[in-house]
Amino acid sequence: MRRRYFRCSDPIPLHQSHKWVWHCTAAKPLGALALSLLFSTRSESHMGNGRNGQARSTACHLITSETVGLNVPTNRIQIKPYGAGRLMVVLPYSSEHVAKIKTVAGRRWHQDEKYWTVPSSDGAITHLRALFAGEPIEVYPALEPVRVNDDQKRSRDSKQASIPTLLEHVHQMIQKRHYSLRTDKAYVHWIARFLRFHQHRHPAEMSEAEVGQFLSHLAQVSHVSASTQNQALNAVVFLYRDVLNEKIGMLEGVVRAKRPQRLPVVLTKQEVQKLLRCLNGMRWLMATLLYGAGLRLMECCSLRVKDIDFSRDQILVRSGKGEKDRYTMLPAPTKDLLVKHLRLVKRQHEQDLDKGIGRVALPHALERKYPNAGKEWGWQWVFPATDHYTDRQTGEKRRHHLHESVLQRAVKAARLQAGIPKPASCHTFRHSFATHLIEDGYDIRTVQELLGHSDVKTTMIYTHVLNRGGRGVRSPADSLIVPPDVESRID
Repeated sequence: MRRRYFRCSDPIPLHQSHKWVWHCTAAKPLGALALSLLFSTRSESHMGNGRNGQARSTACHLITSETVGLNVPTNRIQIKPYGAGRLMVVLPYSSEHVAKIKTVAGRRWHQDEKYWTVPSSDGAITHLRALFAGEPIEVYPALEPVRVNDDQKRSRDSKQASIPTLLEHVHQMIQKRHYSLRTDKAYVHWIARFLRFHQHRHPAEMSEAEVGQFLSHLAQVSHVSASTQNQALNAVVFLYRDVLNEKIGMLEGVVRAKRPQRLPVVLTKQEVQKLLRCLNGMRWLMATLLYGAGLRLMECCSLRVKDIDFSRDQILVRSGKGEKDRYTMLPAPTKDLLVKHLRLVKRQHEQDLDKGIGRVALPHALERKYPNAGKEWGWQWVFPATDHYTDRQTGEKRRHHLHESVLQRAVKAARLQAGIPKPASCHTFRHSFATHLIEDGYDIRTVQELLGHSDVKTTMIYTHVLNRGGRGVRSPADSLIVPPDVESRID
């Protein structure tokens, strides 16, 4: 097709398989050919290189509406999976539709994307069908009811007539095992992508061959990393083993992404000091805890007041990676500033209580067991957010912990200001913590416990990045005498 220049009218985002469509007006007459601009962010055929396997294409393709193959929802309602226990509802605009969707509890309007999301509870699709009765409704194939075995039926209410849909059942099984929210989103994403790859065929109709084709496609076409391919494999295995109660045999002929053996980025003590000098206030305090206590980013953000023991100079890390608790030290330079910081946080909490709010979310079922614990001082976040949010289920205003991106942006800006060329991030402080402890002569088992590693082999990687050259061996060139005129000859 010959290249033509065109201008786009106001964007009308219409979701179809995670693609954006803009209706365009051609700058030159194009006859009867109707053109659309398709900007694909997650198309399998345009995936680029990236560690997380979700690199986004920046190419725009001028194609006809027939080539797009999308059903633009100009006169019908579309219901699609959204992830994290929610459904996406795309509505043709009308005041009647808006009034009806607003009667759904927990609904949310996404201004930029121009669609609604509603909780994916039991019978949610049935309720939406009844709400918009008499109107054409298109439901995503994976959301249609599927048959499950008798031992898969939910023990919570086996007498319910409604059959759980596939993605709803995936979400329920993840919640049953107390997996994290990020695991929930990742598994739902990869399962939906697996179904899209095979043209929305039901997974019960597929076997090891289809799973192998999908995994090989990720490695050969999408060029994902080994960890991303393993995550996709874990999600598909979870679908068959825990949701459909079917076993997957040997995956033969699968092209596996090669796992590179890379060493972590580590800052010297001088570089750490230089970077921290470019931070101030709460951000300096958080970065110092990352380096001085070996905390992960989310472990630092989700600290609660009760987890800091000033008398013993230690921090109790709750529900770390793998749902493991551990103790680590409280750095001495942060102690006085942390006490001052908590005074300000407590004053803010008391002001919230006076306004009738001041509650934070509690893990798992503690909120039912201790209804008033969410307002107690000990359960408050050490680093609270500056604003409140509205809980989706209860509709109550609460305060979340500070978003991790706040510290990530601050550390990046400080690194650039300090002139450090290494690609250091928040997690680099944890690598530097472990490396500097080993340099100071601490036992590898002690460092393993402070980091919360299950296997000492994971901790052993820091012995390879010590600031002592190759394995602590002196180079034979160290004894050579540099001629005085060599420097002058270097261009």
